Amino acid sequence: MYRGVDFKLTDKLNVPGKVAALEYDPNRTSRIARIHFADGEKRYILAPQELKVGDTIIVSEQAPIRPGNRMKLKNIPQGSLVHNVELFPGQGGKIVRSAGSGATVLASEGGFVQLIMPSSETRMILGESYASIGQISNAEHGTMVLGKAGRSRWRKSVASARRP
Repeated sequence: MYRGVDFKLTDKLNVPGKVAALEYDPNRTSRIARIHFADGEKRYILAPQELKVGDTIIVSEQAPIRPGNRMKLKNIPQGSLVHNVELFPGQGGKIVRSAGSGATVLASEGGFVQLIMPSSETRMILGESYASIGQISNAEHGTMVLGKAGRSRWRKSVASARRP
């Protein structure tokens, strides 16, 4: 079954949430975390590397610098790793979402924040955009050995695995 991951979370401003479980998701390379918010709602988010069951996360303009917390880029200190970054404010996270990836906050000037992307590209993103703190989990995903060509075929969908 498809797990609906919330890449935005802006409707949960200043509502604390507790990590109930860290789960495998067959539709993506990283792990996901099931969050139980104080208002009773439950959602999935992308799990950062150091997040554990029982930790508390919060979405706020200014939040503590802990893995899983989501805040505006202009309030994140230089040198911090971020993931699930919005390209435009209110759009939801669009970049830095795959396993083991994280962008580094380089500088903040003139309403923009410079990020060094996992590809070593430098991008200027509006400081009003939200980003989550930390590096995405499952960094060892790229080192997995499939072992044989058949296992690679098993991983693909039925439609793409058929012969012409």
